[in-house]
Amino acid sequence: MKHHVTQRKFGRKKNVRTALLRSLLHNIIRDEAIVTTEAKAKELRPLIEKMVTKAKSDSIANRRIIASRLFNNKDITKKLFEEIAPQYADRPGGYMRITKLPQRGNDAAKMAHITFVK
Repeated sequence: MKHHVTQRKFGRKKNVRTALLRSLLHNIIRDEAIVTTEAKAKELRPLIEKMVTKAKSDSIANRRIIASRLFNNKDITKKLFEEIAPQYADRPGGYMRITKLPQRGNDAAKMAHITFVK
């Protein structure tokens, strides 16, 4: 039995699932809001909130940790540290908002809009 396993699998193998979540992280930082399925948004929220919390204390070690999780993309890492994290300097958590949208037409998947709280 696998007790306390809370991560969703999305019908993918581990490497593909990791790549999916990393690309969603990349897109949410780049665009600051994305529309995706509700399950993916719920899985993405804790990941991005932990990254923003780590980015609030700007150090070379934290920059390297976050860069490694974002495909070593310097532009996205710089945006997270210099634009997004300073907005939440005095906020203890809860940086993301998930708004439910109507179901998708072709497969009736539950959709959601995930964005940073202003």
